[in-house]
Amino acid sequence: MQLDLTGKTALVTGSTQGIGAAIATALARAGARVAINGRSPETVATAAERLRGEVDGAQVIPAAADVSTDEGAARVAELVPRADILVNNLGIFGAQPALEITDDEWRRYFEVNVLSAVRLTRAYLPGMVDRGWGRIQYIASDSAIVTPAEMIHYGMSKTALLAVSRGFAKEAAGTGVTVNSVIAGPTHTAGVEDFVYQLVDADLPWEEAQRAFMREHRPQSLLQRLIEPAEIANLVTYLSSPLASATTGAAVRVDGGYVDSIVP
Repeated sequence: MQLDLTGKTALVTGSTQGIGAAIATALARAGARVAINGRSPETVATAAERLRGEVDGAQVIPAAADVSTDEGAARVAELVPRADILVNNLGIFGAQPALEITDDEWRRYFEVNVLSAVRLTRAYLPGMVDRGWGRIQYIASDSAIVTPAEMIHYGMSKTALLAVSRGFAKEAAGTGVTVNSVIAGPTHTAGVEDFVYQLVDADLPWEEAQRAFMREHRPQSLLQRLIEPAEIANLVTYLSSPLASATTGAAVRVDGGYVDSIVP
């Protein structure tokens, strides 16, 4: 199976680290020209240089801007006037008691996690439709379906992405553009190791510690370990390719079996 994205330009939001950086790397390895996005020009430049070092001949576009604002989204559209692949990965999360989440926090989560993706979809979908080809993805979470009691504002925003994805897929019906969401499960990203060691024996080696964490605190996972960012990037790369031409309007799971369901 050849995932060849040569000649395609991809924009990945929030791609200076973690899942976003892994997605950018995988798309570049498949031949895509990749726009790296983050708020800080310095951080974006560092991530772009790292990607060039990891992928020989990688074509990288630094696109520093805060896409959670109208001005930032407009700036990215200037820096990346055409995108064949849009991966809406930007997101914030944090634990907070349900009754202590303020109105401002509800708005902030919706603005960053949902409206940033809507803005960029509005910016790039028309061009994709005109060209008769495009791929748009929204990186959701198991929290979209299994709402965490300690992060219902985060869960709400990820549930909203599933609706946004399905709705825009209908808008793009019959055009050659596919629109999907990716439901990512518990993932090994920056800061997660510290979090794990707060809950399990700090003297355990990492492999044992993460499995103990999953058994004790995420027992519904069938994988029984944290997902690596590259594993999520593999699915995103497939969905970005011509081979995924018949997959649209879907919520595709790469959750390690975390969501206890036999349907997507």
